[in-house]
Amino acid sequence: MREVFHQSLEDVQSRLVEIADLVTIAIDRATRAFGTSDVSLAEEVIEADAIIDEKAVELDELAIEILARQQPVARDLRIVVTALRVSASLERMGDMAEHIAQLARSRFPERAIPKGLKSTFTRMGELDVEVARKLAELLRTQDLRLAEAIRDDDDAIDELHVNVFEKVLGDSWKGEATATVDATLASRYHERFADHAVSVAKKVIYLATGDWAGADDDTVVEPSPVI
Repeated sequence: MREVFHQSLEDVQSRLVEIADLVTIAIDRATRAFGTSDVSLAEEVIEADAIIDEKAVELDELAIEILARQQPVARDLRIVVTALRVSASLERMGDMAEHIAQLARSRFPERAIPKGLKSTFTRMGELDVEVARKLAELLRTQDLRLAEAIRDDDDAIDELHVNVFEKVLGDSWKGEATATVDATLASRYHERFADHAVSVAKKVIYLATGDWAGADDDTVVEPSPVI
């Protein structure tokens, strides 16, 4: 029975890694679609989000089944409960990638990136992709150095996020209302994507060290998607 139980825990981990890999693909395609107005690529991201959602639900069902049948305790219980929370964060990261793709699609054939902010959003996209790659590797290896690197990338994204708001609220901003909305929404999506990655990284640190240290606050006010 213990062998079956530990196999189930390994299955949980492998599924988390699989979802993280799908999220990495999603944010890479979404940021490229956003930067180049590639509507076909945007559509791929939007359609693939359903797969991420499905994988997350399947993982949650497996975790609940483990809780019901195996009744784990101590560290094993923490692993399963944490997996449920990580799954939710990964699913939200997939949603953020989808929202960025929706922005690209909604403005096609025009570019969603307002004039004067192209370099900023290009860098935000690059950092989000790096965050996703590092997060997938963190879940795969539990190398805590990656968790620190994710936090550093998140700090850089936060700084760019502030710069976007300063730009669109400044006296020199000449963008139309649509451009202002696009810029603020896109910046928010990029920033929230990284925030969820930091949340996952903190949970991995907790599992590895047992030190919560105020590690997590999942209360994140999400921006509305583009309709």
